[in-house]
Amino acid sequence: MIILGASYVLVFGLFVLIPLLFSEKAFKYVYPIIRYWGKFIFYGTGFRLEYEEKVKLDPNKNYVFIANHTSMMDIMTVLTVLKHHPIVFVGKAELGKIPIFGRIYKHICILVDRSSMKSRAKVYPDAKHKLDQDLSIFIFPEGGVSDDTSIVLDKFKDGAFNIAIETQSPIAVLSIEGLKEMFPFNWFQGYPGKVKVKLLDIVETKGKNVKEHKAEIKNYTYQIIRKEIE
Repeated sequence: MIILGASYVLVFGLFVLIPLLFSEKAFKYVYPIIRYWGKFIFYGTGFRLEYEEKVKLDPNKNYVFIANHTSMMDIMTVLTVLKHHPIVFVGKAELGKIPIFGRIYKHICILVDRSSMKSRAKVYPDAKHKLDQDLSIFIFPEGGVSDDTSIVLDKFKDGAFNIAIETQSPIAVLSIEGLKEMFPFNWFQGYPGKVKVKLLDIVETKGKNVKEHKAEIKNYTYQIIRKEIE
């Protein structure tokens, strides 16, 4: 898309400069810059945001955020929405190789190579470390975007729920609508329009354990997202 291309050129300098500012301790202070980068790309590409909260987030709490995953623009959408909760994404390592985008992606993500058992095992301690630093974690529990565009919502993987329950972190459930059609994973398709984001629920995990409660929580969050986006 022409507007997106122009946006990428305009923010190239930002991609070059931001990594120079990064350290673990500085992340919370750099996050507003990252967020404005996301907003610039989101609005500069011609999208409009409609955001609704069915429940309220506590600005003093850290969360494990989850949402359906339909587009690379999901990341910019989430950055646009979440003002008071600096987030670190858990994302695919291969996306770090995308020109320009990958430069900053590597700094705002816990990268995971799903073909590597060692890489997958490292996600939990890395996520716990970030939560201990008063950061929130964002995971797309589908694990990626299905090549089959007829799939409304793919099966959820366990990672987000293991992390949330084992760290006793509340799960904030978001739905994203519109980007699957307006900005698919295809550089030659897409059009501007309204993106609808809803905070559907917050699921508490305190006092719960993986063995007894993971399946129930995973099914509940899957169902409320699917109901919203169908």
